[in-house]
Amino acid sequence: MNRPTTERLLTIPEVAERLGTAERFPRRLIAEGRVTYIKVGRHVRIPESALADFIEANTIQPVRRRRARYGRVAA
Repeated sequence: MNRPTTERLLTIPEVAERLGTAERFPRRLIAEGRVTYIKVGRHVRIPESALADFIEANTIQPVRRRRARYGRVAA
């Protein structure tokens, strides 16, 4: 699995800011293996593409229901 070397690696605080959460949430994602991460020595970094993949995989589209026509007379 080769990733481009120009891809930005995000810190935990940066990931938390992008997700609008506390730093604890990205750390939990890493601990549970729900997001790809890179260890650089003792530092943990998350590639931008991995964060985008996580967001896309967990995005739920709204359900569109057909609205019943009102005023119809029952036969």
